[in-house]
Amino acid sequence: DLRHAIARDQLLLHYQPKVDLRSGRVTGAEALLRWQHPVHGLVPPDRFIPLAEEIGLIDAVGRFVLHPACREARNWPERIKLSVNVSPLQFRNGNLISTVINALTSANLPPERLELEITEAVLMEKGPRPAAIIRNLRTFGIGISLDDFGTGYSSLSYLLSYPFTKIKIDKSFMLNLESEESSRAVIRAVIGLGRNLGLTV
Repeated sequence: DLRHAIARDQLLLHYQPKVDLRSGRVTGAEALLRWQHPVHGLVPPDRFIPLAEEIGLIDAVGRFVLHPACREARNWPERIKLSVNVSPLQFRNGNLISTVINALTSANLPPERLELEITEAVLMEKGPRPAAIIRNLRTFGIGISLDDFGTGYSSLSYLLSYPFTKIKIDKSFMLNLESEESSRAVIRAVIGLGRNLGLTV
């Protein structure tokens, strides 16, 4: 079913707004993929993205997300950036940079309007390739966001070794924000760390 989902126009993009807490203004939107399955209904990405990675479809799915999302973002106000999640396998397969540049060029979207979200699984890949790809993307002006920060290894050395533009605190800390002082302490610490490093949190 997944192999035919793109051809049958079953994959949909939804956009989750990002809001600046100080000003209350929308500053960006994250492209979120959904699969409108004819039998199972709306399927969230955590159920089918691992499958796409397993059966070798992740590059095709990645292209499907990037191209229409960039075209959509071209019509947004200039202050609103587009965020797109990138799989570790897209880094490993070696054609991520050309895929991203092609999507930006065909949509006539300035690179500074795009932000790619990666998890630390990308950074744990052996060899110099992930670092080189991230640095190349940054030379074009594309933002790089470290997603799910605070879980897994979350090595602070990542923040010194890679040219990130944003840290996204893992939602597990946010869910306990009102009830647990320890979660608030972690969030305050990450915000302070990000501010001192010149990163958006």
